Formats: sequence, C-alpha cells, structure tokens
Amino acid sequence: MTQRETQPETQPETQREVRRETPPETRRGRLLELRDVAVTYRSAAGDVPAVRGVSLTLGEGEALGVAGESGSGKSTLAMALLRLLPKTARVTGGILLDGEDVLTMSWGRLRAVRWASASVVFQGAQHALNPVRRVGAQIAEPLLVHGTATPARARTRVAELLEQVGLPAWRERSYPHELSGGQRQRVMIAMALACEPHLIIADEPTTALDVMIQAQVLALIRTLIADRGISLIMISHDLSVLAATCDRLAVMYAGKVVETGPSREVFTAARHPYSRALAEAFPTVGDLASRMAPRGLGGDPPDPMRLPGGCSFRPRCPVALPSCATRDVELWPADRTPDGQIPDGPALDAQAPDGQAPGAPPPDGRIPPEHARPVPRHTAACVHVLPEPAKESA
Repeated sequence: MTQRETQPETQPETQREVRRETPPETRRGRLLELRDVAVTYRSAAGDVPAVRGVSLTLGEGEALGVAGESGSGKSTLAMALLRLLPKTARVTGGILLDGEDVLTMSWGRLRAVRWASASVVFQGAQHALNPVRRVGAQIAEPLLVHGTATPARARTRVAELLEQVGLPAWRERSYPHELSGGQRQRVMIAMALACEPHLIIADEPTTALDVMIQAQVLALIRTLIADRGISLIMISHDLSVLAATCDRLAVMYAGKVVETGPSREVFTAARHPYSRALAEAFPTVGDLASRMAPRGLGGDPPDPMRLPGGCSFRPRCPVALPSCATRDVELWPADRTPDGQIPDGPALDAQAPDGQAPGAPPPDGRIPPEHARPVPRHTAACVHVLPEPAKESA
C-alpha cells in the first residue's frame, strides 16, 4: 500500500489543468482529476522520483493518450491511479475518481473500485494472465468477486464478452498459451469490460503485436469506447497510435508533462521540441525522404536521481537557450491569435505581485496559483512558447 502526504489546498505551480474545448451541448462532467501527483521509489541508492507533479483531467467518455520514452514515468503514473504500485513507491498529491480520492480510500473501498469503476488492460497479456487457469475463469473472476453475477450468469456474460471482442465463445476453455498475442490482448480487454467500468487504463496494449494485429486491437478499443461511452487513458511510446485513438495527448519527459492538447494538433504541430522529436521519429507514409532519413533524438533520457538543473530536456534539446539551464517553465498556452496574443490563457490580474502587467509572463516563467485561470486546449512547458521570449542565442 502506498503512503500519502497531505494534499496541498492550492493548485501546483508547475502544472495547470487543461480542458478540451467542446460544444456546450456535448460537454460532459469530469471523471478523473490528477492534482500534483508525484511518485517516488525508495531504493538502496536513495529516492528515485519517477513522476513529478502531474496535474491532468479526464472527462466522461473522453480518451487521453499519455506518450513518452521508456523511463518517462507514464506507466508508473497509470499504475498509481489505482494504487497498483509496489510497496517501495510513495504517492503524493490527489487522484480524484468520480470526486473520491483514491489515495485516501480504505483497502475495502479500493477493492470495490477496481474493475467496477476503473479497470486496467495491462502491458503484456502473456504475463498478466494466469498461465494455469482457463481464460473464461479469469474473465469471470471480477464478476464473481464483486458479486455482480451468479456463476451461471457469469458463464453467459463471459461468452457475451468474448463475442464482443471478436473471439468465439468456445475460446473460454482455452489456456493463455493456446492463444495468439492478439487473442490474449482481446481477452484482457474483455476482462477489463466485465464489470462495465467508467474508466479503462490501457498500458501499452499493442506492445509486441505485429502491425496488422495492432490495427485490429486499436480499432476494437475505439469501437468499444465509442459505443459504451467509457473514458480511456492509453499509455504508449508511439505518438501516431495515440493520435489515431485519443481525443487529447499528454507528453511526458523525466516524470513531468511537457505538452498537452488535442491529439491531432500535438502530433502534427507540436510546440515542445521533445514532442516534435517524438512525432518526427516516425517516417511519413508516401514520403521517400522521410522514410530514408527519419529524424530521431540523440542522447538518452536523464537519470531520475541526477536530473539536470532548469529544464530537464535541455541537454538533448536542439533549440535550448542559456536560460534553460536555470529556468523550468510551467505548462503555458501554445495557441496564438493572428496578432500574436494568447487566447484565454493564464493571466496575472491587476493585483499581480511585483507590479507585473496583466498577461505578462513572470520572470521565472511561473504563475502564482491564486492569479492563474484554467488553460484551454494546447499547452507546452517550454520557454519558446512564452510571450516575447528573451532574445538569446542558442
């Protein structure tokens, strides 16, 4: 069980929640809210900060993709949502699911929430499924544990779920090793749907699958989410997969969210240099130059125990400025009007400290929580998206 520190009353300085713009008639309630979530692993060498102050929101029926390289903290964040991390992990902040903080739930309440309110499609179905139990019994287990079905009804429900994910009902008698990789992943999806949860967390559901099977699994997820109105958080290192599946994207680097916004916009017009590098790492179909010379990113992600000062991405950034060595900018609006102004972004009011003018960025790139308002649409944590950035040479 993870430990928890006192949740701050104010919104964290380094992150801002982002709301997707939707017409009033289709706008829905908020299902999940992360408030300054941090995860630290205890080790013999010292504390390892895997997630550092992440604040995000997810609406009902909305799909959010979380992207990043291995070690960026995305899977740790996903497992923290239902307290599925090992005992060496310490989680702080707030994780509000349907308005209830997961981190303060009793063990009994947490068991009631898992699978029924939120479920997980784990990475690597071969290792997530019990190899000595038939898949039908594993799909039925959440139904029986939560008491939502009798054994007879559970068998009927298992057959229905297998049909819904594209598998014949007789497959319920199969063992995991008798199924292909794609079939095992479909079993995991059926298990996640068993108790009809409001939220599904899919942790790299297409890892190790070939391209054709990936496409089938992604199409299945999109269809089931749309038909049932379920909210989705999908974790992946593949920005193109997330852009095709999710409404919004959040890009993580070194345990922090560095960019978030509408998926197509982040994928095709990323404002943070790290997000841009992730998108450009995939060759464009039909573009010979892109296929022959895909652009990647040099270097390796930083050691979380030895993060550089200022912006963590600075050592690998092709457009870093001298001030990036000491300046760690918060998520800032990346949208611009034709005259270069920021629409509906965070602003400092007339009572801003130090006599700062309304709308002017503070010297350190941070906004006091009491002077900020919610950031819409597209944001990035980079000095290059600030209004009138300092004229420096890279």
